[in-house]
Amino acid sequence: MSRPRVVLVGPMGAGKTTVGALLADGWGVALRDTDADVEAHQGRSVQEIFVDDGEPAFRALEREAVAAALAEHDGVLALGGGAVMDPATRDRLAGHTVVFLRVGLADAASRVGLASSRPLLLGNVRGQLKKILDERAAVYAGVASAVVDTDGRGPAEVAEAVRAALEVPA
Repeated sequence: MSRPRVVLVGPMGAGKTTVGALLADGWGVALRDTDADVEAHQGRSVQEIFVDDGEPAFRALEREAVAAALAEHDGVLALGGGAVMDPATRDRLAGHTVVFLRVGLADAASRVGLASSRPLLLGNVRGQLKKILDERAAVYAGVASAVVDTDGRGPAEVAEAVRAALEVPA
């Protein structure tokens, strides 16, 4: 059975996919992103799934994608921002090396953009993002083996901080 080298969690705008790609490249392993897995399996975007089928349907697909990735993937795994809100997913993360990429509201908003097409941010982007950050921060921290702050840091600096937190050389 494979297991990911590291699982990255955090809200949208934390840099999970970008930092994950740098880590994967540095370690010579593959990056897997569960949002991309859902999109590939469904043949449509996360946004389309939210609009057409609703958030509960997306979350069920996401739960399946995370379970498969945790069982099959041995590289770097980036989870969708809301994946850890599912109790079954949190249970599955136990025993894995999980890093919470923590981001503050200002940095998250600038990274996501105020004209975001992300389905959970429709309407008041900044207000919705603050609500998500507030609701999920303790859950992210609760599943994490390590927490890395991303505010004011570029992707390479965050990747280095992840390696340092895990005490893994580049």
